[in-house]
Amino acid sequence: MNTSTARLRRLALIGLALVAPLCPADEGRRLKVPLLPAYQQECAACHIAYPPGLLPAASWQRISQNLGKHYGSDASLDPATVAQLSQWLSANAATGMRSRESPPEDRITRSAWFVREHDEVPAATWKRASIKSAAHCAACHGDAEQGDFNEHRIRIPK
Repeated sequence: MNTSTARLRRLALIGLALVAPLCPADEGRRLKVPLLPAYQQECAACHIAYPPGLLPAASWQRISQNLGKHYGSDASLDPATVAQLSQWLSANAATGMRSRESPPEDRITRSAWFVREHDEVPAATWKRASIKSAAHCAACHGDAEQGDFNEHRIRIPK
């Protein structure tokens, strides 16, 4: 192997290392982490247990610290449970592109990736009684609670 070829290979490896964190496949795996029982019990009592990979760690930290004002509801928990949830959410938070920017109000539905992924959905669709809002992931993603948001399995209800 000559010097030019070896140099090109090294540059290619460095390039792959820089791009790897952007890989959507990695983000997909982050959405299917086994749910912490306390998270499932406390959070999924009111909404689906959103996979922690849908938000960056900074967003989860703010959400965990403000459960008394959780999107219009008091979702306060004891300090030990908050600490447990916060640690788990941060450890399993978004990586790659999703981790770079916290969405406005730390809302999954306002994140750039969510808006981009759903830009073809007409506004009237979100208002259907069977859907109610963009935050109701399971209305169209039947396996959302398992972290499966595969676009080939989407079923938009009438």
